[in-house]
Amino acid sequence: MSQLLVRGGTRLNGEVTVQGAKNSVLPILAATLLTGDQVKLRGCPRLRDVDASIRILQGLGCDASWEADGLVVDTAGLQGCAISDTLMREMRSSAIFLGAILARCGRAELSYPGGCELGPRPIDLHLAGLRDLGAEIDDTGGHLHCRAARLRGTDLVLSLPSVGATENLMLAACGAEGITAIFNAAREPEIMDLQNFLNACGAKVSGAGTSTITVEGGQRLHGCTYTVMPDRIAAATYLCAAASAGGRAFLRGAREEQLATVTALLREAGCTVRSDAAGIACACDKRLRAVRPVRTAPYPGFPTDAQAVLMAALLRSRGATVFEENIFENRYRHVDELIRMGADIQVSGRVAVVSGTDTLYGAAVQCTDLRGGAALCVAALAAEGESRIMRIGHIDRGYESLERDLSALGADIVRIETEQIEG
Repeated sequence: MSQLLVRGGTRLNGEVTVQGAKNSVLPILAATLLTGDQVKLRGCPRLRDVDASIRILQGLGCDASWEADGLVVDTAGLQGCAISDTLMREMRSSAIFLGAILARCGRAELSYPGGCELGPRPIDLHLAGLRDLGAEIDDTGGHLHCRAARLRGTDLVLSLPSVGATENLMLAACGAEGITAIFNAAREPEIMDLQNFLNACGAKVSGAGTSTITVEGGQRLHGCTYTVMPDRIAAATYLCAAASAGGRAFLRGAREEQLATVTALLREAGCTVRSDAAGIACACDKRLRAVRPVRTAPYPGFPTDAQAVLMAALLRSRGATVFEENIFENRYRHVDELIRMGADIQVSGRVAVVSGTDTLYGAAVQCTDLRGGAALCVAALAAEGESRIMRIGHIDRGYESLERDLSALGADIVRIETEQIEG
């Protein structure tokens, strides 16, 4: 087992190139099934969740291999339509394979997904939309048995703008006859990236980035070479790291238009943030101040995935900041670990109040989930002494090498193996 050791108190000064987006590449990997061909993904991050997706593809009979400049996937050899319970439990987004398998094979068998324990993420919207497209689904006993001899395009109205449901229905609609319109669709940049990938493969998808997405189904898809967009949540993490530790950081490839709600709050806290076509620069030369209430919301609102890292950056600010989590029920599981480091945080239901404290202290803490784990590292950069971050497998789900990137920015952080500690 690996751990991260962080020695706080070092101001940052450096540059890092932002990895490819985790939340973009996972639905794109599912979409490769629609091509029955070879796809090369440039900028694909090497993550635990990507590895889990690769194992799912290989379990279906497909090939996947890493090359120097990307991941090559060949789905021509697809042999099955079932995903094992073991593979499904590895990550929550594994349900994204349902729509693609159903479109390619006419049937699909899988169990409910696993992953970070952030509260219920029901896939009811996914299943309702697939049924409207013509699928017959038996979801009793914790398993999904789906059949669709022929999917037919139709109008789909989501009761809320679910990212996963929007993506799953886009993939299924590519294999349906006729036109599908998805209303109240999620608007995240990663959905635009999925649309761009599908169109590069020959699909006809439009409207991503707005609340209505249209898919002209029945197109014959083919392989392509595609570059995955930069990860806006990784970029937010490193911006918050610079805000927490102080100093300067340049994030090459980051796009501020995708992070406007985060950068606006960092500026309000006292950071200087500038951006151009090359990336985003952040400088913080003094103690931060509290900011207006932070309320998570679907894009273009403040992203739930950035809530924990911004909270960590504000632990030593002047004044109090109110956070309101409106997406997931259990998104404050990192708070108890931050309190071990001296943070002053009060939680009541979906609201957390962060009162700035003068000093944070290094401590042994455990990651509770992906973004909460990143938040512990952000806080540790501003703490006195050494922090030991444990259960970092959560972090490895979404960051290719958090310690490498933070080191490039000037942080004092190393990864060690448990045997080194116990020996």
